[in-house]
Amino acid sequence: MKIKKYLKFWKYPRLVDERETLIEERDSLKDHLKSLNQEKQEMIREKNALYERLGQLSLAIPELQEISPKLLDISVIKNKSRQFRVQLDAEKEKLAPDNFGWYPYNTLTCFEILEFLLTGKNRFLLELISEKPIVDIGCADGDLAFFLESLGCKVQVVDYAPTNFNLMQGVKLLKTALSSSVEIHDVNLDSQFILPEKSYSLVIFLGILYHLKNPYYALETLAKSANYCLISTRVTKFNTVSNAANRVDLSAIPLAYLLDELEANNDSTNYWIFSNAGLRRILQRTGWEICDYITVGNTENSDPASRDGDERAYCLVKSRFYQD
Repeated sequence: MKIKKYLKFWKYPRLVDERETLIEERDSLKDHLKSLNQEKQEMIREKNALYERLGQLSLAIPELQEISPKLLDISVIKNKSRQFRVQLDAEKEKLAPDNFGWYPYNTLTCFEILEFLLTGKNRFLLELISEKPIVDIGCADGDLAFFLESLGCKVQVVDYAPTNFNLMQGVKLLKTALSSSVEIHDVNLDSQFILPEKSYSLVIFLGILYHLKNPYYALETLAKSANYCLISTRVTKFNTVSNAANRVDLSAIPLAYLLDELEANNDSTNYWIFSNAGLRRILQRTGWEICDYITVGNTENSDPASRDGDERAYCLVKSRFYQD
């Protein structure tokens, strides 16, 4: 067949010339595309350098923070969250409810990690947020929501009272004490849930994914309703602790480990622990594009359940489905 093919071109020399011309044009287009990609990467590097410089200026010149609050580098936001934490702790101490306890963990420490996670233009988190509201899903006592409101954001919180630490009494009491406009919604995320609004600029989804029975539905639903999402969840490199005989490296396999009922922290609401490859796969399948991604904790020897083997993934993702 190859001989016949070449005889055909030999019989028609004009076809040989045209073929050579097309090959030259193809190679020229390939070179041009490669050049364009190089220029694009250079522009991205220059843009990120400009954002980095702007972040340095916002730290060095406090007046810039007042002129344009949206141009706050994540380092500035982190420092502001520390100040807000002091005020909020004082308010909680003053309220001192005797019928329930406050959520015991400091949720504002997420900004310490976001400072390392976010790069380039993403470091200006408030700049990514449009006039659409933010929703904090799994809000605990609402600390994050009240802080973001103090920065001028319109914020809603979503949690489910039966699984919230204090049945959502904490977030409701703080809303009243702070004269806050944060909207509070009680939603069961293990149902075929619908968010309170059709469109959000940002979803905060920290420490929630492994508590959901159907993480695929949740992520896909959020991708249809929000432009960006900040996610953290526990991930694992191995299937069990380091001294187990049947230990398997799962890091490159796109899967999720299903915990036994009380296997992790004696908490029956813990379900799916993804491998890093599994988390990236489910994000891609549910309509998300990863903008920034890091892991923290025991990144070399993690397992699904033990305290010492705890590894967490943090990522900023952008929806491919969202339509403003």
